[in-house]
Amino acid sequence: MTQRILTRRGRFLPILALLAALCLVLTACGGDEKKAERKQPTAVEAPRGNTREESFLDAKRALERAVYHDHRITLYCRAPFDAKNNVQTPPGFTTPKHKARAGRVEWEHVVPAENFGRAFVEWREGHPDCRDKRGPFKGRKCAERTSREYRLMQADMYNLYPAIGAVNAMRSNDNYAMLPDAPASFGTCGMKIAGGKAEPPEYARGTIARSAKYMAWAYPRYRMSDQQAKLMDAWDAMYPVDEWECVRARRIEGIQGNENPLVKGKCEAAGFWN
Repeated sequence: MTQRILTRRGRFLPILALLAALCLVLTACGGDEKKAERKQPTAVEAPRGNTREESFLDAKRALERAVYHDHRITLYCRAPFDAKNNVQTPPGFTTPKHKARAGRVEWEHVVPAENFGRAFVEWREGHPDCRDKRGPFKGRKCAERTSREYRLMQADMYNLYPAIGAVNAMRSNDNYAMLPDAPASFGTCGMKIAGGKAEPPEYARGTIARSAKYMAWAYPRYRMSDQQAKLMDAWDAMYPVDEWECVRARRIEGIQGNENPLVKGKCEAAGFWN
C-alpha cells in the first residue's frame, strides 16, 4: 500500500512543480503590471501661461491699443505718453546714457527676456535652423525663430510694461534689488541702477513682484533665484494692488485668455475686479 501511494505521488510531482512554476510566473506578471501602473505618467497640467500670442510685436500693439489706451503712463517714472509712443519726460528727468531713446516708449520685460531665454538650448547653443549669410547664430534671435514656447513667453503681456526707452536700455537684464546707498539714476525719476542691479520706485514694486511671481508660476522652465524670490514675496506683501493694476490684468486676461492669479485674487478681495 505504501509503495502504491509513493508511486502515485511520484506521478503527480512533475505536475505540481509545473503548476507551482506557473503560479510564480503569473504572480511575477501581476507584480510587473502593478509596477507598470505605478510608472504611468500623471496627466499633464494644462498650460498656465500665454498660449495664444506668439508675436512680440502683436503683443505690444495689443497693449498699446486695448490695454493702455486710457492709461498711458510708464511703469518706472510715471511719465505720460501719447498714441504714437512719444513720452513727455517728467520735469527734472535726466539720463546718463541712451539720450536718443529718452523721448520714446519701449515695452519692458519685468522678467528680462535673457533671464528666461537662457533656459532654452536654442538661446545658449543655437539650432540647425539658425543660420544666415554670416553663418550660425544663437541667442534671442535663434530662440525666437525655433521655439514656440520661447515666443509665447516673450509675448506674455502680463510681463510687459511701458517704460521710457533710456530707462529700459539702462536696466537691460538686471535683477531687482534694494540699493540704499545708490542715488537715483534719472534725476527726479526714482529708478536706481547700479552694480548690475535695479531698484524701482516704491509705487512700482508690488506690480513688479506680482508679474515676476506670475512668470515663475506660469512657466516652470523659468526659475527665480532664492534671493530674488524672497524679495518679490516681500514686495508683494508690502505693496498691495491698486485699481489700475487690476484693470490692466482684467483686460489682458480678456485678450490673452489666461489669468494671473497672483493679481486677480487680490483684486477680487479688494473689490477692484469688475
